[in-house]
Amino acid sequence: MPDSGYLALFLVGLLGGTHCVGMCGGIVGALSMGAPARWSMHLAYNGGRILSYGAAGAVAGALGAASLGLEGQVPVRLLLYFFANLMLVAMGFYLLGVTRVLAFTERAGQTLWRRVQPLTRRFLPARTIAQAFPLGLLWGWLPCGLVYSALASALTAGSAGRGAMMMLAFGLGTLPNLLLAGIFLARLNEFVHRSVIRTLSGLLVLGFGLYGLFALLRLMGWL
Repeated sequence: MPDSGYLALFLVGLLGGTHCVGMCGGIVGALSMGAPARWSMHLAYNGGRILSYGAAGAVAGALGAASLGLEGQVPVRLLLYFFANLMLVAMGFYLLGVTRVLAFTERAGQTLWRRVQPLTRRFLPARTIAQAFPLGLLWGWLPCGLVYSALASALTAGSAGRGAMMMLAFGLGTLPNLLLAGIFLARLNEFVHRSVIRTLSGLLVLGFGLYGLFALLRLMGWL
């Protein structure tokens, strides 16, 4: 995955704001109620959440790198590259308004979440940073089509470190929507939901994916 993948994942995280607030907005709103250190609580929660994304990216990057050591690694590399760019295309369509295109990935993550969700109860209600941070760590594994699609790109990173960096770029993109939820959310939503902004960003991410698929077809001699 070229370095443009970092920008693509950041944009997906930033412009997928409605989805992020819908998935995590309840927890973020709860952190704003009755907490004297409000900003600290939000930073702790989101820091834990993004750290989980980075850990998942490291695992994905390591798995992708390990698969390249298998016999017949060129077909494996091509398959991973194809899958990653196909998911970029899907994320581009998501930003353009075709939101159901990623629904199947969330259904696939329900099994893991059923095991993780009970662990979150011991940190609710979160009234301290010591509760908010581990809550964010756990909530980072919530089934989310955007997260899983970003992980598909991390598979092609070539190493655990690069996979982690790709997911951290995605996580930082999601940060403004959740960190500012309930404070400047109306103004932020007005920006990210403008049809021009979402269309341009969706076309940009879609372009990254289509360019990758086109390059793959040329590499295979099909074009």
